[in-house]
Amino acid sequence: MLYPAKFAGLAILIWFYLTAKEKEQPPLQWAVIGLIGYWLTWWLVKLSVLHPLGDLLVKNPSSLFLVMQIPAIAGICVSYFIRKKLIANAAKESAQQRDH
Repeated sequence: MLYPAKFAGLAILIWFYLTAKEKEQPPLQWAVIGLIGYWLTWWLVKLSVLHPLGDLLVKNPSSLFLVMQIPAIAGICVSYFIRKKLIANAAKESAQQRDH
């Protein structure tokens, strides 16, 4: 795994943790959910996209480096939508508590 992908995983962890604290939700739970979503997506994209493309790109190292970033980008995108869903659930929960 390349360093940008590891850095992105750490950034996702911190991003979810801080968002949960801001929304008064369990920060550790949110951080774990975000990290699992990122890594799971990273592995799925790596296995389904990169392995078939790997043989084609071995000859050009610069294109190989760029293509190796596809799983990290996919993981970040999925994490964004997971975070959006968690925020929506937190807002819904907060509204229900105010109504009671």
